[in-house]
Amino acid sequence: MLSIGDMAKRTGVKVPTIRYYEQMGLISAADRTGGNQRRYETSDLERLAFIRHARELGFPIEAIRELLALSGHPERPCERADEIAREQLAEVREKIARLRKLETELSRIAACCDGHSIEDCHVIRALSDHGLCEGEH
Repeated sequence: MLSIGDMAKRTGVKVPTIRYYEQMGLISAADRTGGNQRRYETSDLERLAFIRHARELGFPIEAIRELLALSGHPERPCERADEIAREQLAEVREKIARLRKLETELSRIAACCDGHSIEDCHVIRALSDHGLCEGEH
């Protein structure tokens, strides 16, 4: 049996986050000791590691919930899991594209500033007037 602190140390997930995942139903409610301390099984540790890794990859909670449900049926085809991963990949690619646009615009804005005074600062003017930007971002 593992304490919540042990779970946090082993997975790198903070204690409040573990409690949150428990409240959300992503991990089972822990058994309690006589002193009301949470006690987790090794399977809970593995599940928490799965959740942490999925969160690192940017999966939203609902996708993780579905992936966890799918993992409970190892005999089933993995089509839906593949679909969820493809959806996440598309989302990541969209974010990367938006970040590239932001990078281009910020680079352009910063390069236009001649560094004199704030009243002549292109950065301040561009942030005040979206029309000075070269495109949508």
